[in-house]
Amino acid sequence: MRQTYTMKEKIRQLWQLFFPILITQLAMLLMTFFDTTMSGHYAKEDLAGVAIGSSLWFPVSTGLGTMLQAVTPITAHLLGSKNEKEISRTVMQAIYAAVAMAIFVVIAGSLAVNPVLGMMHLETHVEKVAKHYLWALAAGLMPFFCYQVCRSLIDATGLAKISMMITLLSLPINVLLNLLFIFGRAGFPELGGAGSGVATAITYWIIFGIAVLVLRHVTPFSDMQVLRAFYPVSFHKWKELFHLGIPMGLSTFFEASIFSVVTLFMSEFGTDVIAAHQAAMNFESLLYMLPLSISLAMTILVGYEAGAHRYQDARSYSIIGIGAAIAFASLTGFLLYLFHEQVAAIYSRDPNVIRWTGHFLLYAIFFQWSDAVQAPVQGALRGYKDVHITSIMTFVSYWVIGLPFGIFLEAVTALGPYAYWIGLISGLAVGAVTLFGRLFYIQKKWKHNTGETA
Repeated sequence: MRQTYTMKEKIRQLWQLFFPILITQLAMLLMTFFDTTMSGHYAKEDLAGVAIGSSLWFPVSTGLGTMLQAVTPITAHLLGSKNEKEISRTVMQAIYAAVAMAIFVVIAGSLAVNPVLGMMHLETHVEKVAKHYLWALAAGLMPFFCYQVCRSLIDATGLAKISMMITLLSLPINVLLNLLFIFGRAGFPELGGAGSGVATAITYWIIFGIAVLVLRHVTPFSDMQVLRAFYPVSFHKWKELFHLGIPMGLSTFFEASIFSVVTLFMSEFGTDVIAAHQAAMNFESLLYMLPLSISLAMTILVGYEAGAHRYQDARSYSIIGIGAAIAFASLTGFLLYLFHEQVAAIYSRDPNVIRWTGHFLLYAIFFQWSDAVQAPVQGALRGYKDVHITSIMTFVSYWVIGLPFGIFLEAVTALGPYAYWIGLISGLAVGAVTLFGRLFYIQKKWKHNTGETA
């Protein structure tokens, strides 16, 4: 990370962070993509089972994983204020917290998974696949959380290319393991959709192991003594981590869980609709990696500048990031309109599933513009360490406006499953507007407090 003085330098530094973060995010999501598509080519019932399992796994893994990403703005502020000696202690405390969180989630999940799946009245085989998929993923929860901590540190230093290389290395491993455990190749057990959970859990252990080696032996992390000393548990450090992390995690959880709950509502429309809905959501998640990657870069850059008390520079990065995200959204929305049928055919060979998926993808176009605003805005706000009000805004947008509106439309119209997509789009739009207003307020507040000119 370095201080920039011109708009051109800022665009270059944003791009240098954005591109490797994007590749990393895509590679991580491609694990779920290959879980979904390879399970779908095994059997559509296995695709539905993995879809249900993913819908339960996603809000937990992303919400709690985002809590641990509080390491990013904390580290960025430490770097900006030239206080690097605290980084090693912060990371180790975050690792302790990650292990504790993983243990808690596995225990809670073991108690909840059977009742939750039982309430959904799924086909017997679909429920069995979902349950086994979740149990397999549970074995990879601890390394997944710990890797989030390691990656947050790596990215915060501006060396996002390292995270990119680690994740790219793991992707072909994940695909190979899927072949082995889903289809039973080379003498391995043929587990169907549940085998994709086994493959992903093993992959999480691999990427965490590689990240540990990098932090211990590669500069500048080795110079910071990262993961080279075991500090006593410090609940004071945990408090700092969770003071930022809990609102961050809640914001992500509110967003991720709303999609999962809608998937559960989709179960009343049958296996084909569940499979198609999950396929469309999976591709939408791929497209979301563009604004999300900008958001992660914004957290680092805004946090670095705010830590150095250069608030005008932080504001400039916000403007550049939002503009870039809107440009990407316009392009991807146009391409999705042209090729939605071809995209749908990637996920299944069943004509009915392909038809439903294509229709859902047309609705997904409208997600693009709202995501282009709300994602980078959230990233910028996290860089300012402003996370509490934004979590409330996110909750209201999705759970008070979006979901009830979708339920209402489904009850009073003939839209069927499309009603829930319209509700999601409405909630996302409200979230984008309110979060943008919050960012404008925070930037105006800092300008007033510091006396900077626009």
